[in-house]
Amino acid sequence: MAGYLNKVQIIGNVGQDPDFRDVSTSQRVANFSIATTESWKDKATGEKKERTEWHRVTVWNDALVKVIEKYVKKGSRIYVEGALQTRKWKDKQDIERSTTEVVLSGFNGSLILLGDNGGGRGMSDPNQNASRPQAPQDPAQVGIDDEIPF
Repeated sequence: MAGYLNKVQIIGNVGQDPDFRDVSTSQRVANFSIATTESWKDKATGEKKERTEWHRVTVWNDALVKVIEKYVKKGSRIYVEGALQTRKWKDKQDIERSTTEVVLSGFNGSLILLGDNGGGRGMSDPNQNASRPQAPQDPAQVGIDDEIPF
């Protein structure tokens, strides 16, 4: 059997300013959520419908965290590429909870700032060519139409 692939690509808008925390003297982590919105016209009623999905993103890559601190804020339109990861924990009432998030870490993540705020500047792992965007050039490759609904 061939290998496995855990990869996700998202283009969307940041829902609120990113949160940052220090997990050690040399490691900083960024957390934020990205909204993606799908819209369509109801065939039966002709009414415009929308559905928004929220994607939690955690960044463990120091170079990307620095870019996020400097350029990413609520409303920023960005492209992220990472891996899905599920975390489990127990809350204050000792109830087991879980969340699935997009994780950008080590060599497995990239971020491209889109729109006016980012000017299309891209950043990926520092060991890769950071000046070359990592996103596919054809929007169809990331599953979006020419008309973005947000």
